[in-house]
Amino acid sequence: MKLDFEKMGGLIPAIIQDKYTGKVLMLGFMNEEALAKTEETGKVTFFSRTKNRLWTKGETSGNFLEVCEILPDCDNDTLLIKAKPAGPVCHTGNDTCFGEINAADITFLSYLQDFIIRRKEEMPEGSYTTALFKKGVNRMAQKVGEEGVETVIEATNGTDEGLIYEASDLIYHLIVLLTSKGHRIEELANELKKRHKE
Repeated sequence: MKLDFEKMGGLIPAIIQDKYTGKVLMLGFMNEEALAKTEETGKVTFFSRTKNRLWTKGETSGNFLEVCEILPDCDNDTLLIKAKPAGPVCHTGNDTCFGEINAADITFLSYLQDFIIRRKEEMPEGSYTTALFKKGVNRMAQKVGEEGVETVIEATNGTDEGLIYEASDLIYHLIVLLTSKGHRIEELANELKKRHKE
């Protein structure tokens, strides 16, 4: 990876994106030394223009950014770094430096399905997901029904915590069933989008 550090006087912008959700977390600057340290340690390290030194994100808060992938842009003068955040990225406590408040991101479901697809392809022993795929579509469909009933019971006679827990089980088993039939969770979003009227 040959990068053009000269265009901005020895620095290049680095856009940090959440590997799982696709959310843009922050923007920082790197010099060659910061990039080398990032690659060496696996933790995003910037060059701080105010402190005039290298600065590893999370060195004081513990909210490190674990590097998953580093991609240069087409001009080789900007980086996109996909990372796993260990906690809120912004010093304000928000998930991102762009004002987005701590909130679960619905796009994690796409990541989860990608993971489930890998389970289907690799079928590792000892995996619950592997066991479901081995039992076949009838058992997967049955589990969706069972989890649906448990979700209804929690909604009508249980707790809010129990409702979230059982509804999460329902979504997981539904994604497994969709995967077994060659479909993706995004297809449900597209169907709902088609039905939606303002």
